[in-house]
Amino acid sequence: MVADTVGDPLVRVMALHSLTYCERLFYFEEVEEIRVANELVYAGRALHEERGGPDPSGTELRDLELSSEQLGLHGKVDAVRTREGELVPYEHKRGRARRGADGEPEAWPSDAIQVAAYGLLLEEDRGRPITEGRVRYHADNVTVRVPIAVEQRAQVGQLVLRARELRRSTERPPVTTDERKCARCSLAPVCLPEEERLVGEPRAETPARLFPAIPDRQVLHVVSAGSRVSKSGERLVVKERDAETQIASLPIREVAAVVLHGFAQITTQALHLCAEHDVGVHWLTGGGRHVGALAPGPGPVQRRVRQYQALSDPGTALQLARRLALARIESQLRFLLRASREESAMREAIQHGIESIRTELAKVPRAESTASLRGHEGTAARGYFEALPTLLLADLDPALKPSGRSRRPPRDPFNAALSFGYALLYRTVLNAVIAVGLEPAFGFFHTARSAAHPLVLDLMELFRVGLWDMPLVGSMNRRQWDVRRDFTVARDHVWLSESGRRKAIDLFERRLLDSWRHPVLDYSLSYARAIELEVRLLEKEWTGSPGLFARARLR
Repeated sequence: MVADTVGDPLVRVMALHSLTYCERLFYFEEVEEIRVANELVYAGRALHEERGGPDPSGTELRDLELSSEQLGLHGKVDAVRTREGELVPYEHKRGRARRGADGEPEAWPSDAIQVAAYGLLLEEDRGRPITEGRVRYHADNVTVRVPIAVEQRAQVGQLVLRARELRRSTERPPVTTDERKCARCSLAPVCLPEEERLVGEPRAETPARLFPAIPDRQVLHVVSAGSRVSKSGERLVVKERDAETQIASLPIREVAAVVLHGFAQITTQALHLCAEHDVGVHWLTGGGRHVGALAPGPGPVQRRVRQYQALSDPGTALQLARRLALARIESQLRFLLRASREESAMREAIQHGIESIRTELAKVPRAESTASLRGHEGTAARGYFEALPTLLLADLDPALKPSGRSRRPPRDPFNAALSFGYALLYRTVLNAVIAVGLEPAFGFFHTARSAAHPLVLDLMELFRVGLWDMPLVGSMNRRQWDVRRDFTVARDHVWLSESGRRKAIDLFERRLLDSWRHPVLDYSLSYARAIELEVRLLEKEWTGSPGLFARARLR
């Protein structure tokens, strides 16, 4: 069967494989261009690399590229052999074959469609009928025959038409009803099928966690002034200024982001390598202000269209802002209550701040505008920062104790460390927003009053207390900071020294790896993953599965 698609962009044959398996998977990969490689994907790539190159025996053609405007398809077939005078396309799969009712090996539906599509392309290219394809399953060491008859030809044509239809849509298809498909899908951390099913049908048991618990890559911070990041093969190499000795050398696949502090530098070649592997690059001033970032990857048009449509609606924006304000204020209140639980004198000293926060918290659900919400949140924040210094040890160096919150610039060491940590959090949240494919400049709570992205500032509110306020207070009380060594004190401001920046980065990155249990989804994951999860849950607010964003709370 010929698909009526002449003039439209060609569809990859591998896309038909994804479409047969799951329409949502197809949409992620082919429309939004989101592709995530897990160990199964890498295993498949390794198999094809092992088999790459010309066939030494000369009995088959390998990696033959084929395309057809008439069929609307293009792709690269693994191999073509001649069997009994007929050309036969072959596909090689790392895994096992499907087993029929009689126990005999069969091709999986998506594999059968894939090899049939290659058969039709080969038929047009060579001008001779192709009646059969074959799939080799290496885990079973078996080869399965796939007929290319009227039924298979019709299926290929219908799938091409469906692929065109989905490409024109800005709406994601629903999560598949076959839960078994999700367990081994590389895009499960993006799709979040189990979390979405939890919204639709609340369950007694904990949903299976398909979202990774810990990050599989690390952030590279370059702090020393004049240090340079360069490229060496598939690695990033860091050297100090005017020195040949390497400070660090990391494979690009192990790097999640590069953060350049102060006057650290990066070469054009290293930037190209980062862009090629979707590694974000961020520039921070010596004082911790976020200057800019490299956001690699294609423009996620469909995702941003949906975001604009949703957040342009005042009702949606207000609902999200209420939940965000509740989460921020409750986290502040719970931290103060928990820290003063066993100290009656401390509790008495901060009681006024606690009551102020509780008063504003009660007003949030009734707020009728984001402007009034910002007022309640601001009043609660003043009570919180007035109480925060009381959580520090009484005999701590007085220079480390703040009197309220000071910013732009910070006027004491505590506020300097607080602001620097918030800058690290800003970078982390921005990286997650970019990775998910949302527009960081279009938020729902903060207004665009500076160069900072409103959506990033919105999402930061969920993590300020747990990711930085608590670790910083704990670190101060463990006497890990030295005023003279870790801070640079000027007449009207205080900055962290290089020693202080390194200390803050270490404290922050270790906190990102701490495990934390989501109170609604009821599974544990690191704070680093929790940030990305929250961004993806926000996106679900306008992709058909609302209800889970900003539900997490400090325990």
